[in-house]
Amino acid sequence: MTTSPPPSSAAAARARVQTKITVADGQQMVNLLGARDDVLKLIERSLNSDIHVRGNEITISGTPADNALAERVFAELLELVQKGETLTVDAVRRVVGMLEQGTTERPAEVLTLNILSRRGRTIRPKTVGQKRYVDSIDGHTIVFGIGPAGTGKTYLAMAKAVQSLQAKQVNRIILTRPAVEAGERLGFLPGTLYDKIDPYLRPLYDALHDMLDPDSIPKLMAAGTIEVAPLAYMRGRTLNDAFIILDEAQNTTPEQMKMFLTRLGFGSKIVVTGDITQVDLPGGTRSGLRVVQEILEGVEDVHFARLGSADVVRHRLVSNIVDAYAKWDAAQEAAVPTALPGNRTAHGRAGRRR
Repeated sequence: MTTSPPPSSAAAARARVQTKITVADGQQMVNLLGARDDVLKLIERSLNSDIHVRGNEITISGTPADNALAERVFAELLELVQKGETLTVDAVRRVVGMLEQGTTERPAEVLTLNILSRRGRTIRPKTVGQKRYVDSIDGHTIVFGIGPAGTGKTYLAMAKAVQSLQAKQVNRIILTRPAVEAGERLGFLPGTLYDKIDPYLRPLYDALHDMLDPDSIPKLMAAGTIEVAPLAYMRGRTLNDAFIILDEAQNTTPEQMKMFLTRLGFGSKIVVTGDITQVDLPGGTRSGLRVVQEILEGVEDVHFARLGSADVVRHRLVSNIVDAYAKWDAAQEAAVPTALPGNRTAHGRAGRRR
């Protein structure tokens, strides 16, 4: 009589097993599956396990590892439903993405962290990176939010600023950005100096209108409670009891960055946001946002929050575009000849500084 050898650990890992989940509340089950089972279908497409629903029971079939992931996905989505959230395609994708990344934060906690609510619309982080960024603003006096377009750097900072103002943690909000052209020239724009600068500040006004009653904004600006101004207007000032945001900081020079940071007064908080891959400064000028990382990294009460393509909350294609450009930039950097002593390349030309 012969006996079969016990299955190897690899074979056991590939063996298919079944996991059952019971949802006692019928309405919660309906919300969990979505209209016409849209949420269920999306979960099936996102995971490797087979999922079947009968009554109030969900049966998951797959390898132990795949089933464990599916079970966690359903647990997080069910918690969102229990907290009164309506499940969306975006929420499901983000829950699956967070769990696949193996983050320590629970997706249900990330996606229900409310910063600001207005007219039934709530501003909250949508990724783990965004939550860590928001938490760092609470925990530090100076925070640098560095990342590509669409990661919510400025929007979330402004939401925290409005939250701080409403909670009377600060007396005013100051929003500033350098007036640097992205291929255009200020002098060719019509109107007064204010008219020429206004287009550069328009994104900040737009965000304010999302967060405050539009009728109240002119009054708050007239009273000095909210100030939106170009960076040059910050020189020579000391800013106390204020929440100060410097946007598009990649377009500051090192001197401008130092000038801005030294405006910090008592009871104030500074958030600096920018994308070091989109510098519009004249050739040869180093970005103040690049330089400040070398200078202030590790300084107490200063935090650098770095966001990536996984934190993009615009159209899904934006994340792919960011990754494609990063890959292309890396290839271009690798193709540049190695600099020789004296900061000259192998071809005898001065090495390019970025």
